[in-house]
Amino acid sequence: MNKAIAAEDIAAAPTLREAVRVWAWIGCLSFGGPAGQIALMHKTIVDEKRWISEERFLHALNVCMLLPGPEAQQLATYIGWLMHGVRGGLIAGLLFILPGFLLILILSSLYAVFQETAWLPALFFGVKAAVLAIVIEALLRVSRRALKERFHYYVAGASFLALFLLNLPFPLIIVLAGAAGLLWMKYRQRGLATPMPQTARRGRLPAVTPHAIAKPLVVLVFWILVWQSPLFFIRGLDAPMDLIAETLSGETNVFGAVFIFFSKMAVITFGGAYAVLSYVAQVAVGHYAWLQPGEMLDGLALAETTPGPLVLVLCFVGFLAGYRNPIAMAPLAGGVLGAFLAAWATFVPSFIWIFAGASYIEKLRNNEKLSAALSAITAAVVGVILNLALWFGLHVLFAEVGRVALFSGKTGLPIISVAWPQWWTLDVAALGIFVLASALLFRFKKGILTVIGISTAAGLLAKAAAVL
Repeated sequence: MNKAIAAEDIAAAPTLREAVRVWAWIGCLSFGGPAGQIALMHKTIVDEKRWISEERFLHALNVCMLLPGPEAQQLATYIGWLMHGVRGGLIAGLLFILPGFLLILILSSLYAVFQETAWLPALFFGVKAAVLAIVIEALLRVSRRALKERFHYYVAGASFLALFLLNLPFPLIIVLAGAAGLLWMKYRQRGLATPMPQTARRGRLPAVTPHAIAKPLVVLVFWILVWQSPLFFIRGLDAPMDLIAETLSGETNVFGAVFIFFSKMAVITFGGAYAVLSYVAQVAVGHYAWLQPGEMLDGLALAETTPGPLVLVLCFVGFLAGYRNPIAMAPLAGGVLGAFLAAWATFVPSFIWIFAGASYIEKLRNNEKLSAALSAITAAVVGVILNLALWFGLHVLFAEVGRVALFSGKTGLPIISVAWPQWWTLDVAALGIFVLASALLFRFKKGILTVIGISTAAGLLAKAAAVL
């Protein structure tokens, strides 16, 4: 076990074999986007297994929220690293995305060959309704433990309203929350408010020595080389021109273009997949012509109904790019290679951020200023999860959800707007399964496996009855 975990932070040290089983289980059931995935990890790792404490979980979550890329995968990697070092981080991070990647690979193949995915929603209909109940339970559980004073409630409420009404960029909300936490700390230090909670302890920044700088730098360089290593393989596929020049022009070697484009996306994807999907669709359709108009929405539908991060939709884009431009290989082989390159370019950076920076971040846990900023970010994350849960719930329970402008500027563009469902599109079956799953969780205290199993069966029965 990693020495970073203190004795008071855990109840039982998991073996690596046990951790593999649990991370594989989480990877197969990680539906519902970041909110559902964080909820599932919290319930399994903190509440049921008690492998790490609530404080460590929230600290890791706060750090991952500040990083580009899929925060849920980074959280799994961070927790795996805490328990079993680099080996544990690799296992947790890979198992978190592998089931979803394999499934999106199969579905992309079927889509490319048959252009038909109408059967897919029936398979995961009940699962999504159950995940909504799991998200709500996790939201209540996390909020009770994260919102420790009135100030935290204000930050959580402001974070939710900034997302729900103003649609502000996610990174801006996190930065503002951290700044608010620092200002609140200074306010309390002047004796104008209640003392800081015991969780925010005074501590000094670790000393900056050549060794302290060199070690994470070496790790960073190593993982960057690992991240970009597929370029050597791509170079051998089609190398009449300079690789960078040809891939940026988009003229030949589609695999180089896929890898370089998604490598750039990986370092600017703050705030989840939706932050960059519109830009990806614009480039993939308009510039490279990898997809036809409307196919990005089909890929998004596939990613939303499969486990794993929503950013797996980029693997769908990579698959179609390789399938339609396979160079000298079979179309399906080109599609598999394109999807693999998109996944490698997208997800390997998550390991880079954690392995290069986690050890230093752990040394900052007792720093008073960082504790104040992260406690405010924790409160903001509660608001973020509430917004995600509301968005996910509306799209599970209603067939059509739009936005209604409450206030518009002089240009006519909405400044304040809210997500608003078309009430007549309410899916009664989804509502019934959600109520059933909620009763199983809140009233009968059933485990996740039981809840998802019963909900899946109920969803299949409901879809079969609708067809008959």
